[in-house]
Amino acid sequence: MDATPLIEDVIDREGGYVDHPADRGGPTRFGITQAVARAEGYTGPIRELPRAAAATVYRRRYWQAPAFDRVASRAPALAAELFDTGVNMGPAVAATFLQRVLNALNREQRDWADIAVDGTIGAKTLHALDTLLATRGPGAEAVLVKAINALQGERYLRLAETRPASEAFLYGWLAHRVDTSRV
Repeated sequence: MDATPLIEDVIDREGGYVDHPADRGGPTRFGITQAVARAEGYTGPIRELPRAAAATVYRRRYWQAPAFDRVASRAPALAAELFDTGVNMGPAVAATFLQRVLNALNREQRDWADIAVDGTIGAKTLHALDTLLATRGPGAEAVLVKAINALQGERYLRLAETRPASEAFLYGWLAHRVDTSRV
């Protein structure tokens, strides 16, 4: 699966330069925070971050590093959901959502042993995913995407409940991030 359309979509959705006072991440361009841009080697003003540089950051940090590209070869809709969730909540959060759901779907460890919920997609997580897809059939990917969306929606609601400033973003998060149209 080529991640380019996912990356271009998120860049378009995130828009250009934004500096919302309620956003703890500070100013962003194309959804990339200044801290992430600096960590990736960009030294210029964040408001001038080139689109191509943002695409490189998304591919490296939010697609390849968390191994969502490895998920994509097995379940492309799931990988797309993990990518989008990872962009907004962090790749480790997206990976923990997957690991939690896989553990809950293993039929009391009859299908595979519980895996560590550590936010790192490795051989054991991929084995559990492969086993689920093989044992539960073609609808399994859609179930995973729905479960991850449910966890994502709950987390957004909890953020708004515990930090009132996050209420400014809740409607948009629910409208544009919790999306089952990928399945």
